[in-house]
Amino acid sequence: MNIAVLLSGGVDSSVVVHLLCEQGHRPSLFYIKIGKDDAEYMDCSAEEDLEMASAVARRYGLSLEVVDLHREYWDNVAAYAIEKVSRGFTPNPDVMCNKLIKFGCFEQRVGRHFDFTATGHYATTVLQNGKTWLGTALDPVKDQTDFLAQIDYLQVSKLMFPVGGLMKQEVRDIALKAQLPSARRRDSQGICFLGRINYNDFVRRFLGEKEGRIVELETGKILGTHRGYWFHTIGQRKGLGLSGGPWFVVRKDTDENVIYVSHGYDTELQYGHEFSMQDFHFITENPWEGIKDEIPVTFKIRHAPGFIGGRLWQDETGYRIVSDEKLQGIAPGQFGVVYDEAAKLCIGSGEIRYSTPPNPQCPLS
Repeated sequence: MNIAVLLSGGVDSSVVVHLLCEQGHRPSLFYIKIGKDDAEYMDCSAEEDLEMASAVARRYGLSLEVVDLHREYWDNVAAYAIEKVSRGFTPNPDVMCNKLIKFGCFEQRVGRHFDFTATGHYATTVLQNGKTWLGTALDPVKDQTDFLAQIDYLQVSKLMFPVGGLMKQEVRDIALKAQLPSARRRDSQGICFLGRINYNDFVRRFLGEKEGRIVELETGKILGTHRGYWFHTIGQRKGLGLSGGPWFVVRKDTDENVIYVSHGYDTELQYGHEFSMQDFHFITENPWEGIKDEIPVTFKIRHAPGFIGGRLWQDETGYRIVSDEKLQGIAPGQFGVVYDEAAKLCIGSGEIRYSTPPNPQCPLS
């Protein structure tokens, strides 16, 4: 097979190269360059990533090509993220980066010349009834299918996830035993390819700052000020600068630039039981075509270990999830990612638009 590997410089994609070479393949390696070299909010991690990727390529005697998708990233993913943030939503740029850049622009420019593209994502592919589905990883803590939930059928059909059937510690052990250059490197916590940048600095670069009030929702009392609603998300606790906490962000008024908060770990205002999704996207196909009743599913509303049980409903505006348990911090703009009841297949995702709080007198998030 003719295989392209997206090499990031981290331990996971490095182990992908090692495993493929052990199986007798000679993959072609590619490093996607996204960040601006002169950006003030960038750090040197992107340069370190490329150095590490180059070291892995040399180790196995493979070619490494740098694919510059800087303009495509900023015209699509960064523009999407800033537009959503400016409207008060909480976007997930990593989801759109996977859809539009890693498996979109890269595929159009390079990947189309290969049989498969392999990555270090913790996910799997499952062949079922003659069709390829996105499957969850063996390691439920590291599972990254929520970041892949907007890819389409043509994309998932060409993907390989060699570490998806391994636990994270197994991947580390393989890297250590093989003495890979990235074996002891910490996992990246950055935004897609942008490295370990500060998210607030990234947003500030485009939207600036504008002082607004922080108000206790229940009493209307002004507790302090913030530097712009775009720096805050529903469910946020840290970074508010308020004493006597904990305080949670429970609502945002984007017209008036007001952040509403509620006090206490157990405040009901930070929880909800259901949410609606718009523009729901099925990765492979709709397995529930024609079903009008509730459908038992599992789902995620953010990247976190494990899956939550619930019921899926279709209504005139799209799809709605009713959760089996209370949900903290349902943030409009994030993706609701839906799985089958056994949490084995990732079916697709839709953008969260509103949630229904447990107290009907509480304003909608």
